[in-house]
Amino acid sequence: MGVAENIVVGSHVWVPDPELVWIDGQVLSIKGKEAEIQLSDGNKVGSSLSKLHPKDEDAPPNGVDDMTKLAYLHEPGVLYNLKNRYDINEIYTYTGNILIAINPFKNIEDLYDVNVMKRYKGAAVGDLSPHVFAIAEAAYRAMINEEKNNSILVSGESGAGKTETTKMIMQYLAFLGGHNASEGRTVEKQVLESNPVLEAFGNAKTVKNSNSSRFGKFVEIQFDKHGRISGAAIRTYLLERSRVCQISDPERNYHCFYLLCASPPEDKEKYKLGDPKSFHYLNQSNCYELVGINAAQEYLSTKRAMEVVGINQEEQEAIFRVIAAILHLGNINFAKSEEETDSSVLENEESKLHLQITAELLMCDPSALEDALCKRVMITPEEVIKRSLDPLGATVSRDGLAKTLYSRLFDWLVQKINVSIGQDPESKCLIGVLDIYGFESFKNNSFEQFCINFTNEKLQQHFNQHVFKMEQERYTKEGIDWSYLEFVDNQDVLDLIEKKPGGIIALLDEACMFPKSTHETFATKLYQTFKDHKRFIKPKLARSDFTVVHYAGEVQYQSEQFLDKNKDYVVPEHQDMLSTSRCSFVTRLFPPLTEETSKSAKFSSIGSRFKLQLQQLMDTLNLTEPHYIRCVKPNTVLQPAIFDNMNVIQQLRSGGVLEAVRIKIAGFPTHRTFQEFLTRLGILAPEVLHGNNDEKEACKTILEKAGLTGYQIGQTQIFLRAGQMAELDALRARLLYGSATVIQKHTRRYPRRKEYVALFKSSIFMQSICRGELARRKFYHLRRGKAAVRIQKHTRGKLSRKEYSKIKVAAIYLQAAFRAMDAQDKLNKLRNRKKNSASITIQSYYRRHRALLEYKTLKKSAIISQSVNDSMEKDEDKGLGNLVDNKTISVEAVSNVVQEEPSSTFQEEPSNASQEEPSCTIEEEMLNAVQEELTITSEHVERTEAIRESHSPLQGSETVEVLIEEIKKLKVMLQAEKVRADECERKYVEAQGSSEELRKKLAETEKRVYQLQESLNSVYQDDIFHVKSSCRFEDDFKYFIKIEFNFSTYC
Repeated sequence: MGVAENIVVGSHVWVPDPELVWIDGQVLSIKGKEAEIQLSDGNKVGSSLSKLHPKDEDAPPNGVDDMTKLAYLHEPGVLYNLKNRYDINEIYTYTGNILIAINPFKNIEDLYDVNVMKRYKGAAVGDLSPHVFAIAEAAYRAMINEEKNNSILVSGESGAGKTETTKMIMQYLAFLGGHNASEGRTVEKQVLESNPVLEAFGNAKTVKNSNSSRFGKFVEIQFDKHGRISGAAIRTYLLERSRVCQISDPERNYHCFYLLCASPPEDKEKYKLGDPKSFHYLNQSNCYELVGINAAQEYLSTKRAMEVVGINQEEQEAIFRVIAAILHLGNINFAKSEEETDSSVLENEESKLHLQITAELLMCDPSALEDALCKRVMITPEEVIKRSLDPLGATVSRDGLAKTLYSRLFDWLVQKINVSIGQDPESKCLIGVLDIYGFESFKNNSFEQFCINFTNEKLQQHFNQHVFKMEQERYTKEGIDWSYLEFVDNQDVLDLIEKKPGGIIALLDEACMFPKSTHETFATKLYQTFKDHKRFIKPKLARSDFTVVHYAGEVQYQSEQFLDKNKDYVVPEHQDMLSTSRCSFVTRLFPPLTEETSKSAKFSSIGSRFKLQLQQLMDTLNLTEPHYIRCVKPNTVLQPAIFDNMNVIQQLRSGGVLEAVRIKIAGFPTHRTFQEFLTRLGILAPEVLHGNNDEKEACKTILEKAGLTGYQIGQTQIFLRAGQMAELDALRARLLYGSATVIQKHTRRYPRRKEYVALFKSSIFMQSICRGELARRKFYHLRRGKAAVRIQKHTRGKLSRKEYSKIKVAAIYLQAAFRAMDAQDKLNKLRNRKKNSASITIQSYYRRHRALLEYKTLKKSAIISQSVNDSMEKDEDKGLGNLVDNKTISVEAVSNVVQEEPSSTFQEEPSNASQEEPSCTIEEEMLNAVQEELTITSEHVERTEAIRESHSPLQGSETVEVLIEEIKKLKVMLQAEKVRADECERKYVEAQGSSEELRKKLAETEKRVYQLQESLNSVYQDDIFHVKSSCRFEDDFKYFIKIEFNFSTYC
């Protein structure tokens, strides 16, 4: 983990993450031993300083091809370096001379063609980009140059690409040391063609891989003195025999079973085969086909490969007969016998049919086969006893026979391939290629996983020794002291497993020796023996499970089948039955046992035999110069372009890559050449960069100035202990941070000041422009305002003149009407006067004529009657006649005036209401005058009557009566005229009232018109100024015209 002193504010670090394993971030603040970090995904987290790793910001974005070049060789650095390279299709990466290969799950163009092989031929490791050909080239050149055996160890979990990597190694070695194609069936061709044969019989689909090798393989390729392949040998380890009888969904059995079921119809008929779903050993899983694989074509390809490796047609037929027999053997079921207790018989006719077919395929007696499955022979000193098995025992016997048949067949195939290829006894050099299963840890782990992980523990120890040895060689070459370095070893785990007499394998063999032992007694023995061992853990909730702490982590094993799977013995009944087969191939698989062998113990421990084979393998590897290839599976879905951090980091841990990192960290994990060191850290002591100082001394000065201890300076490189590079980088980061702050200050100041000056000048220029623009706008608006006022003035003047013209015309019309009325009135008066004058003249003439006639009559009468009267009476009569004449004329004139004036007045009343008042005044005056005249007339009449009464003679009495009657009529007429005068006065008053109301309405209407005109003027002013402030001149003018139009409409 990171050192607290080396992590400061601003440092880039790696932070643990539950999903991504590690995620990068930058330290924001540090409080004691806690730090706040800004992650690259935008989140902020808090973490302990002890959990952080420093991040190298100077690392290339696409990673480095050799991880020993990393400034910080730690888990997140290794993980993200591999990820960055995988993202650009660089699947190979070095860690020293260890190659890490990540399965791309796709074909990468021109990665393995002949041109690439030619390019890597003769190139040393590191000269070109990492490649599997480079490792094969290094092994081949070391073998040729040093005449020493070499080995290439390919490891990794299922699906990581171990088999394909092994194929590429063999292809390259065949390219380097192969023969011409004209030489026929060459060794290298047979070695290459042996791969599909062994894959067909030794590979199967598992949960993690569709072509997983279920055995370990070590191929020894022998070379002659000229470096050409002269022989080869294949060794196999720990075939998974239990898979023949028992598989789990979605896994499959070995490929050969499915290939045979997809064979041509004639072969199916020959071997009595059908659909794979009809066989018990295959239908335990629902997976029968592989995606993208044509089983029929693979069957033919496998037969061709068998021909290449030397297996003839007869042997091929015999092999497939055994495979078909195993399938039919699995369909033989047993039931409890009704005749004998604890015995079994064939369950039904179908089982009998499959028994018959199996016997035919194995060419043995069906009865003997049935007895071998259902019965056991016990030999005692006194007699031989044959015992029947119960159905469960018979089923176990059946499965045991199937597993034995298949394991013997697989061993024969390997032996046949070795014999066919041939070995060169004169060869002194070889290259071994080990393709073995990687570390396994499943939900349920049994005996196979225990042996596989034991193998990986052995190989990890060898790997650690090799890495430590390389480190020692590097230190020795550079001349530095390494004696105090400690070796990271896993010997305690190996002792737990294989130590005698107290190891797990030894205790398992001991339990297998006792018939009454069970997995529970075996587990109890383990608990008692290893209760204090630090590598052994007893699970809390399990009765028979146990956990081993391997170098790659803890693995919990289920011990239920450990005893059965560790037992490897041939049932004598099976041996006897198959050794008597009419098929020579089967008899070679089961040769007759010698008398000594038959007398020996039937039990043989698979664990012990595997331990012995593994020790022999390790002895072989120790005699070779090893080269390591670690294969990694980037994801569990087996899809390209997906890099699962959690999955990869687990494989790096289980593959020993991180263990190698820990070994390097225990020594001097960081080493840099003097030039690289000065280039990176020369700023810590700038004075050493000037002049012709020695690089080594300059580096030493920098280290002393930094206050470091424990480092080593070699001949060409500087070796730093774990954490020292981070400390130097922290000092460098502080110096760079301070320098960067100063540089940033001046750098930011210069453009900011330059920008400020430019902005200042621009602002002044913009201000002048703005002020000018504002002044122009103000002038524009003033001009618009003045223009608007002028337009308003002219418009209002025009409107006022128009209104004035209307009023003037109306006034003229009114004046003309009134004047016409007045003139008409005057004309009427004049006409009346003329009429009156004419009438008066006529009346005067008429009355004078009548009066003259009356006078002449009266005169004549008077002359006759007045014989007595004197001249005075004549005078009185004359005066009375004159008075009467005058009064009569006046009364008639008044009557005419009264009759004419009302008619003329009422005629003009509807149209000349405004002149009613003067007319009424004239009428009143005329009535008053008439009344006065009538009064005077009445007085004169009365006076005349009195005179007549006193002076008139009787002769004039009739005339007086006539006059009286006439006077009465005049009174009646006068009274009627008075009534008419009253009616005229009443109508005058009504007309005056209506004219007053009309005058008030006219005044109110004029007031409203005035108010409306004022309101329209005010609205007009507001609209003018509002439009003027928010619109352009053209819009103002249009709006103004619209207002004027509306105003004109109102007006």
